Amino acid sequence: MDLSQDIKSARLFPSTPEMIDPFGRAITYLRVSVTDRCDFRCVYCMAEDMTFLPKRDLLTLEELDRLCSAFVDKGVRRLRLTGGEPLVRKNVMHLVRGLSRHLVAGTLDELTLTTNGSQLSRFAGELADCGVKRLNVSLDTLDPAKFKSITRWGELDRVLAGIRAAQAAGIKVKLNAVALKDFNEDEIPSMIEWAHGEGMDLTLIETMPMGEIDEDRTDRYLPLSAVRRSLAERYTLSEIGYRTGGPARYVEVAETGGRLGFITPMTHNFCESCNRVRVTCTGTLYMCLGQEDAADLRTPLRASEGDELLSRAIDEAIGRKPKGHDFVIDRTTSRPSVSRHMSVTGG
Repeated sequence: MDLSQDIKSARLFPSTPEMIDPFGRAITYLRVSVTDRCDFRCVYCMAEDMTFLPKRDLLTLEELDRLCSAFVDKGVRRLRLTGGEPLVRKNVMHLVRGLSRHLVAGTLDELTLTTNGSQLSRFAGELADCGVKRLNVSLDTLDPAKFKSITRWGELDRVLAGIRAAQAAGIKVKLNAVALKDFNEDEIPSMIEWAHGEGMDLTLIETMPMGEIDEDRTDRYLPLSAVRRSLAERYTLSEIGYRTGGPARYVEVAETGGRLGFITPMTHNFCESCNRVRVTCTGTLYMCLGQEDAADLRTPLRASEGDELLSRAIDEAIGRKPKGHDFVIDRTTSRPSVSRHMSVTGG
């Protein structure tokens, strides 16, 4: 059988997912951090004086490719590259282009990225050429001064130019905004209308207690249950079944005709349908975003040229995937639920 027949067969008869956790959930979605570094310092994500990992501790691009490919072989259908900021990783497009072979073969349904948008003007065209059809861009405000304040180092105009470049390349952009009390809560309606007017979905996210930062998270925490009640007084929100493979639950906004997502790890967790795991840039597998239990994949990855040890380590870890997380944000809980920063875990 020639290659074209192999590809056709893979698309017609996709393999049954091989990774089933103890609660019967098929693990089909992998998020991989390619770097813990970022060119922003968002106040809810990391401290301004972050100490990043030595480059020698990071998986090489070739190792990242091999690790991702092992997960694809085991039933992963959606692969998301994250950071930090993934597009600041040197030669990252070499990895993206390599992984795109799984799209061509039909063994992967989607290859995508979560980005702050700062580098999109440089890479949008090449990402589109590699088969990336959708991107998530993190954007918490449309006010240039507030954007500078929340990111510390970011420039709003550069991000907006990146979004336009991605759209011009034919990539669909979804915006992610962390809802923050006394920062952007009054701006949410205008962000919805702007995003929908530009043909983009918007997803609102509750801030999560991950890693020590320079402020008290309770000062910023804004429950999306309250945001949704407020929005419902202004717009007609209708539940829809739209899914992207992630945890967001969507409504349609009748007045704009666009979709609005809610990711609510604090007020209503989405653990019962969790189909995803995360791998850090050092090869540590986290089976749950909100738990500390992890598995070292770097050691088996480097111990052999074959993938038998790696596959066994993945299976053992999936067998420990917990039912859910234990995120808490309140005045009596001063420590973060998990000690690692979101930039370390990846997206």
